[in-house]
Amino acid sequence: MRLPRRPRLLLPVAITLVVIVALFFLFAGIFTDYLWYESVDYASVFSGVIVTQILLFVVGALLMIGIVGGNMLMAYRMRPMFGPGMFGGASGADRYRMALDPHRKLIFLIGVAVLGLFAGSSFSGQWKTWLEFINATPFGETDPQFGYDISFFMFTYPFIRMVLNFLFVAVVLSALLSAIVHYLYGGFRLQSPGVHASRGARAHLSVLLGIFVLLKAVAYWYDRYGLVFSDRGFRHGASYTDVNAVLPAKNILAIIALICAVLFFAGVVRSGGMLPGVGFGLLVLSAILIGGVYPALVEQFQVKPNQQGKEQEYIKRNIDATRKAYGVDDAEVIDYTAQGDPSKVSVTADSSISGVRLLDPSLVAKTYQQKQRIRGYYDFHEPLDVDRYPDADGTIRDTVVAVRELTGPPAEQNNWINRHLVYTHGNGFVAAPGNEVDSEGLPNFDAKDMPVTGSLVERTKLKESRIYFGEAPASTQYVVVGGGGEKQQELDYPESGGTGQKNTTYDGKGGVPVGSFINRMLYAAKYGEINLLLSGDINANSKILYERNPQARIAKAAPFLSLDDNPYPAIVDGRVVWISDAYTTSNAYPYSQSKSLEAMTRDTVTDPRLVVPQPRDQINYMRNSVKAVVDAYDGTVSLYAWDEKDPILQTWRKAFPGIIKPQTEMSPDLKQHLRYPEALFKVQRDVLSQYHISDPNAFYSGQDFWNVPNDPSGDHDTKQPPYYLSVKMPKTSAPSFSLTTTFVPRQGPNLAAFMAVDANPGPDYGKLRILRMPSNTTIPGPGQVQNNFQNKFSGELNLLGLGQAKVRYGNLLTLPFADGLVYVEPVYVEIAAASGQEPYPILRRVLVAYGNKVGSADTLKGALEQVFGDGTQSTPQGENTSGEAKPEEAKPTTELAKSIDEVQKAYDKAQKALQANPPDWTEYGTAQQELEKALGKLKDTAETTGVTPSPSPSATPSATPSGTPAPSATPSPPPSS
Repeated sequence: MRLPRRPRLLLPVAITLVVIVALFFLFAGIFTDYLWYESVDYASVFSGVIVTQILLFVVGALLMIGIVGGNMLMAYRMRPMFGPGMFGGASGADRYRMALDPHRKLIFLIGVAVLGLFAGSSFSGQWKTWLEFINATPFGETDPQFGYDISFFMFTYPFIRMVLNFLFVAVVLSALLSAIVHYLYGGFRLQSPGVHASRGARAHLSVLLGIFVLLKAVAYWYDRYGLVFSDRGFRHGASYTDVNAVLPAKNILAIIALICAVLFFAGVVRSGGMLPGVGFGLLVLSAILIGGVYPALVEQFQVKPNQQGKEQEYIKRNIDATRKAYGVDDAEVIDYTAQGDPSKVSVTADSSISGVRLLDPSLVAKTYQQKQRIRGYYDFHEPLDVDRYPDADGTIRDTVVAVRELTGPPAEQNNWINRHLVYTHGNGFVAAPGNEVDSEGLPNFDAKDMPVTGSLVERTKLKESRIYFGEAPASTQYVVVGGGGEKQQELDYPESGGTGQKNTTYDGKGGVPVGSFINRMLYAAKYGEINLLLSGDINANSKILYERNPQARIAKAAPFLSLDDNPYPAIVDGRVVWISDAYTTSNAYPYSQSKSLEAMTRDTVTDPRLVVPQPRDQINYMRNSVKAVVDAYDGTVSLYAWDEKDPILQTWRKAFPGIIKPQTEMSPDLKQHLRYPEALFKVQRDVLSQYHISDPNAFYSGQDFWNVPNDPSGDHDTKQPPYYLSVKMPKTSAPSFSLTTTFVPRQGPNLAAFMAVDANPGPDYGKLRILRMPSNTTIPGPGQVQNNFQNKFSGELNLLGLGQAKVRYGNLLTLPFADGLVYVEPVYVEIAAASGQEPYPILRRVLVAYGNKVGSADTLKGALEQVFGDGTQSTPQGENTSGEAKPEEAKPTTELAKSIDEVQKAYDKAQKALQANPPDWTEYGTAQQELEKALGKLKDTAETTGVTPSPSPSATPSATPSGTPAPSATPSPPPSS
């Protein structure tokens, strides 16, 4: 049945329109990408990647079409001249041939086009492998087995495997599709007895199978080099079995494969399937016996009974390669007794501990939000960041910093204009010294408010505080800016007078102009938003800002780098910038232990939702090769070479010349804010938990392996994060900004080691120092210290947590001090300030431990004096080490217990009134008054007696049921600096 004329004419028109629309959207996506790269001056990356992908696509597609299509055409031309029935009788293939033959050209063209599309796409996806291969930089080091430069395994070997895999696929597809063509056109028949094939079909398929086996011989030869990545042995890298059984087997198999290839080629000139059959059987048998059974026998009967001795040399190779690949080969291990005598320490003479950071960036984020959010549509990214800034006298202090970012318009005003044209940016840099709080226990902000003010702002000469590029979820959306002119419509910050808001218009150099109709149409297609084309608020001066998250921005500008998941803001040369650490990673360093990057960096402060997808998760090589900077106002991306000796970085600098600036172009102000990266340090501490051992026999036994302890103040099932703080290491003259962590033994909670890396750019930057504790002495680990704190001071901490108040433990910091180790932990009380307001933490206590002595006070100074003092006062007031009450304390303790009992009775009375049906509100009000009096009496008793109680759980009021009133917390004297 034929279609009417008009529908037959409309059909090709409709198909043409669909194709045109699809091509337009494809063009819109590609061209807007180009405009973005051009706006950030990285057009060479776009062109370099696109050109490479196009070339690889064309090469891959043409090769696949040429190999597979050529063999199919050859099979067709070799069809029997006497027709498909030359072997007698019709077959099922005749029906298929008769149905397909009239359309064979169209089917062939469509088939090879689809095949070329998939092959080209797959090949173009390997652009990084190709660029690393043609720009390979030697490492200047050789592997211990083959004596090849490391660059062969890092850059050349992956490319060879890529080519071999492509050729294997092409030959297999050629053989399968050629066999189908031969079958359809009578080249062979599957009939009893056996297979009947024409001479041409037999010769053609024999050649293809011979080429496949020849490729297998080449693959066997290059498989030898892949043994340096083997996971067969005790550790990654070629093991005893690999070197003494698998390696010879690969050589033998390569020779056998060559012989088998010759047997298959012999099928071209000799009829019958005997020679190919012999070749196939020999290939399979040798692969099983020589490639599989023989190495398994060696492993089972030679290695496993004597693994330590057999693998010793190869374990040593793994140790050396792993330490070098992860950059820990120069880590210094120092034996440290940690047996300091607090009675001989003067905290006034050695003030290195008095400036320790008390603000926990993970906890005080809520405090920053409550005190500095200003409006509900602003927020601070959690956790906050730690940097360092000079104070008024020039002393560098650890500082907890954040920027006030925009979350988007309020829900009731969440329309397209507000979302993309009005609420365009955040505003303000907020900072507070990490070692002090104000009189209320809150951060002592020296950069705050909108417009931003404070002493830090004056010292850093901050000129631009608007945040158009940041980490907030709103940064994933585009905004259109800069088109206001005199009609300023971008919300800058709220103000009390006039309209209630101060407006502005973006005048930065960042963004893509969208004044032209063409650009507006392209972006309307890209985002599927017609308002971009029709809005009268977009004019000739307008720009569109997108890819505004700093990590996504860097990842797009330099797609060959891996990124740290925690960029941090800093004031550099009068502007707010985001600083991020970028890495070169690989999983192709010979003999190095391969590990999961995500697993090594996961801890209590890692948010997996924020991690930029990495090119590869399994790695065995890592370098912090690049420091990346993104301007928070105009989005400028600057990449600086940091580890300029890294061969992978040098390779990419050859591939994309000019985009990574030399380190010498960094401004001095920028260098002052660089720090050792967290992700690299987490990876290195994971590696050093085992690879601090360099002796292969000790490594095999694993008795001195360590673990990273679980976070005692947070999630007890997740690793404790490393902490940035200023530390004075043994044999150093002054504290240095460092990144620190602790280790515990594989079995047991005791402290095994303390590790710090100098995080401040300078001569010692990146120097890893490990203080190893003596194995014959018990040094308390973080978990034990936390338990000790909670046991010793449960009384006063329970008082802090009465009612709706909640006690929150801050980061438990460990520092070497006076030949020992001191633990410092801030304690916060989280209280809701007003109805409907989220609770936020206030610093109320500082806990200190040194050896077997502990102290608790409102200030760090007070806690240190309790522990060290003058050598005579070493325990907190009201406690002694014997565990028995002093006679003079008996009466105060009784009075305090009586006061606590009165609090409990009043609280229970209130709860009983609430639980009545219906609630007895009169009785509840009376109980509340009694509770208030009892709390006041308890506070007076505690202050008068000076005794810190440790009541049993039953003496402490329980939490208030959700949605019911509760007694307010007893305020405690807040800490000061």
